[in-house]
Amino acid sequence: MDPAPVAPPPARGRLLRWLLEGADTRGLAGPHAREPAHGTQSWYRVMCLTGVDYFSTLGYQPGIAALAAGLLSPVATLVLVALTLLGALPVYWHVARGSPHGEGSIAMMERLLPWWQGKLFVLALLGFVATDFTVTITLSAADATAHLLENPFCPPALRGHQVAATLALVGLLGAVFLKGFKEAVGVAVVLVAAYLALNAAVIGVGLYEVAARPQALADWRQNLWAAHGSPWAMVAVALLVFPKLALGLSGFETGVAVMPLVEGDPTDTEADPGGRVRNTRKLLVTAAVTMSVFLVASSWVTTLLIPADEFRPGGKANGRALAYLAHGLLGEWFGTAYDLSTILILWFAGASAMAGLVNVVPRYLPRYGMAPEWTRAARPLVLVFTAVSAAITVAFRADVDAQAGAYATGVLVLMTSGAAASAISGRRGGSRRAAAGFGLVALVFLYTLGANVVERPDGVKIAGLFIAGIVLVSLASRVWRTLELRVTGVELDAAARAFLADVGGRPVHLLAHDPTLPLPEDYAANEADQRADFHIPAGEPVLFLEVRVRDASEFSDVLHVRGVEVGGHRVLRAEGTAVPNAIAAFLLHLRDATGVRPAVYFDWGEGNPLLHLLRYVLSGHGDVPPLTREVIRRAEPDPARRPAVYVGV
Repeated sequence: MDPAPVAPPPARGRLLRWLLEGADTRGLAGPHAREPAHGTQSWYRVMCLTGVDYFSTLGYQPGIAALAAGLLSPVATLVLVALTLLGALPVYWHVARGSPHGEGSIAMMERLLPWWQGKLFVLALLGFVATDFTVTITLSAADATAHLLENPFCPPALRGHQVAATLALVGLLGAVFLKGFKEAVGVAVVLVAAYLALNAAVIGVGLYEVAARPQALADWRQNLWAAHGSPWAMVAVALLVFPKLALGLSGFETGVAVMPLVEGDPTDTEADPGGRVRNTRKLLVTAAVTMSVFLVASSWVTTLLIPADEFRPGGKANGRALAYLAHGLLGEWFGTAYDLSTILILWFAGASAMAGLVNVVPRYLPRYGMAPEWTRAARPLVLVFTAVSAAITVAFRADVDAQAGAYATGVLVLMTSGAAASAISGRRGGSRRAAAGFGLVALVFLYTLGANVVERPDGVKIAGLFIAGIVLVSLASRVWRTLELRVTGVELDAAARAFLADVGGRPVHLLAHDPTLPLPEDYAANEADQRADFHIPAGEPVLFLEVRVRDASEFSDVLHVRGVEVGGHRVLRAEGTAVPNAIAAFLLHLRDATGVRPAVYFDWGEGNPLLHLLRYVLSGHGDVPPLTREVIRRAEPDPARRPAVYVGV
């Protein structure tokens, strides 16, 4: 029987049991869930699930673009669309192949950066993921509130209470998740279809109004030339203001994160889900093209038909430009229907973000040993992120424009990471052209990120707080949990099994041996010393046990053991994440497999105990004998069943 970590004691108290209900956040399915909760779906239905985040930005993107670029908004939006179709889309086309199980660009960077540097980089990226999704919740709720309060049928008592109303929406979102949230793709399909249809109606009527007012187009063109002088100057200014429009790039990371929900081909396998990859790429292309069309058209009609003063803070089009046109061009009842649709899709975008948070955190941190046990349950995480969202709402006073920089920072960091990972993997795959193209896209994203951070550093500040919190909690948890068994299973090859079978029902004597001493005379000297120190009879068989640490930054793994013979000495060579934990797990495995308590024999280590402890945490080595004994003691509460650990002078 393979050894397994000892289960934590049951929570005491009804409230605590309710909070910690469920050891795995997969029960709270979301776009970042590792397994689909309700089976796979057609790619276009899953596109609607990602669309509640991606398409909902139409609620505020045209107003942000007009506020940032003024008359140049349509040109700046064309630059955004060009980067979407020629930069972001090819990057995530590649990421879809590199992470077919929904890991996203973070997992690609993790694979490309081994050992501790990869883990620490992932922790930093998780800080930006938390920034991205948390601000998605707060920004979407703030914009939903703006649509609610600006509606002419809104009760007067609610007006002027933007922060309170937004906090109520954030709290309602948290309450839904505390109750238990199962995402319904069908609801997303209805919301997205209705929302895009209403936007198409508003934009269509807006384009008709533009065509009916040729003077408006002529005035816009004249004012634009007077302000910028030449097309090259317009493009230059559009590039300068482009970082403020980066919100329109959101949705790609979610698009690859939902891949486990995408239906593939019957011939797909876990190792090669080609049909799923192909259908996800259809999802990405369709979403990008659809959004690009809406962005370009909406920037034209809002810039030409809405007075510039209305886009500024306090104006009726601030954060709700298309809603302003819906009320003005199609009447209050149609505008109210548009507001309701926008509020629902923005709120559902926050729901997707919360589902992503409570799934993405447990995906990485427990595997690194860098999360307390309570992070495996969804409800404590919901409380944490709801409280953080409330604090961000109050800090930014529920202002959509003020939060745009923080949101863009999270989005751009993840997209820069994806482009960089694609460039590195392309280079390692031998495709210099692909590496150069992805590298260029990464540089563009890096420029956009830098410009955004310089002008609006709030995103980095929020991400910095998240990163600091994640790193501190992670390192403390890693140290606290480092004496756990940390082995998920033990696998022996045929030679190792044969060695153990030859021992029969007798006690197994394992001699711990340094793998850097591989010569026959090294084994002979070790055996002679141990037999003399511990009085092991000459007729008793002994086996040497060596443990090599493959990657100490991994917290748990399967222990692979193979048998080799060196100069007549039988050696068991194992690979694990830490030497003491691997030896302890192997001893417990032998006990359960043979029914006899095995024994392991060590020499005392030399050196400073504190340095040994630090070495153990970082490299998996250290003062092995006492650590092995302590791991066994924690894993087996019954002293009579613990394998024996002997240490000689």
